[in-house]
Amino acid sequence: MQISFLIHNAYGIGGTIRTTYNLARSLAEQHDVEIVSVFRHRDAPVFDHGPHVRLRHLVDLRKDSPGYEGDSSEHRLPARVFPTAEGRYKQYSRLTDRRIAEHLRTVEADVVVGTRPGLNAHIARETRRGPVLVGQEHLTLDSHSAALRAQLGRLYPRLDAVTTVTEADATSYRRRLKLPGVHVEAVPNSVPEPRVAPADGSGKWVVAAGRLARVKRYDLLIRAFGKVVAVRPDWRLRIYGGGAEKERLRRLIDNLGLYNHVYLMGPANPLDPEWTKGSIAAVTSSLESFGMTIVEAMRCGLPVVSTDCPHGPGEIIDNGVDGRLVPTGNADAIATALLELINDDSLRHRMGRAALNDSARFDPSRVACRYEALFQELVERGGRGTRGRLRSSLHRTRGALLGGAYAARTHAAAALRGGRTA
Repeated sequence: MQISFLIHNAYGIGGTIRTTYNLARSLAEQHDVEIVSVFRHRDAPVFDHGPHVRLRHLVDLRKDSPGYEGDSSEHRLPARVFPTAEGRYKQYSRLTDRRIAEHLRTVEADVVVGTRPGLNAHIARETRRGPVLVGQEHLTLDSHSAALRAQLGRLYPRLDAVTTVTEADATSYRRRLKLPGVHVEAVPNSVPEPRVAPADGSGKWVVAAGRLARVKRYDLLIRAFGKVVAVRPDWRLRIYGGGAEKERLRRLIDNLGLYNHVYLMGPANPLDPEWTKGSIAAVTSSLESFGMTIVEAMRCGLPVVSTDCPHGPGEIIDNGVDGRLVPTGNADAIATALLELINDDSLRHRMGRAALNDSARFDPSRVACRYEALFQELVERGGRGTRGRLRSSLHRTRGALLGGAYAARTHAAAALRGGRTA
């Protein structure tokens, strides 16, 4: 198959970019895969797309590039196709409208995949007849405004499939957005096996990571850790990431007298070596569309204490087996769960081993297997106008066969490089 991904900016840093690269690399082992980035703002991408994935851009925003288009008159005019209610709307223009349309009207692919609502709208409206159209949703339906949900409700019926990263969100799309004939399926984000040895559970560090935004509720984590320090002053907390909340969080740390116990570490890439320095991971968000950091920590052998917020943590963590789920917004519950693992070495080590094993289901090879089965079935049925529900037995059979093939390749590759396989 020829598979073409359309992404906002493949040259940046973010969960959608990272998981798109992971998926594209795995699919490219068997298929012809390209990533088309609407924007390019730096010379080289941050993440590795591998040797077999083609990467190109539509609009050049590098000011030192001879192809720079950021000051063009066409780019100053507001977009007409990109949905006005989409969060990135102001970054799009008549120039992006034209470039995306030109790309979609000539794209040579069996499957075209959009990676955010605004690009899914372009795909639905402008792709030439023939390719299967798949719109990925990396955020939740509830996180979209009523205006955007209304716009998507008019455009998404033109797609062949919509994928979400959690089953809870897939259920929301099925029930609340009328999409007759459109296949809605939950396929999680993928996280590759770390290239470092897993944590041994001996370091007296709790680790958290993600952008410093209010939705992540690091203020709650800091207050909870103050309760931990009162009992176990030998433990410390590292928070990785940057963002608008940095100064407010720093003041909170100072006001609580935790400056010797809580550290704002700034952004780190890659994060795997930082996870493995810790023994427990913490997530205190009020909302997670998926929970990439949860999986990343688990793949490094850390049990995760997480708020049971919508939508992802409850579908990732097996409560009491590979981590703990606690009520959202409850500092006492967070502190209690952290202290449970801090004070019981055998429990912490056992949960860490379980986290390492359980998180293997998010390996890119396994996630790619599910996407490949979906794409193949849609291609066989024919795109645009011949949509319908997938035959579940065939889907499962193909998924199992492809999963075995991908697993075999993964084991073979690991043996060649002398690595381990989860």
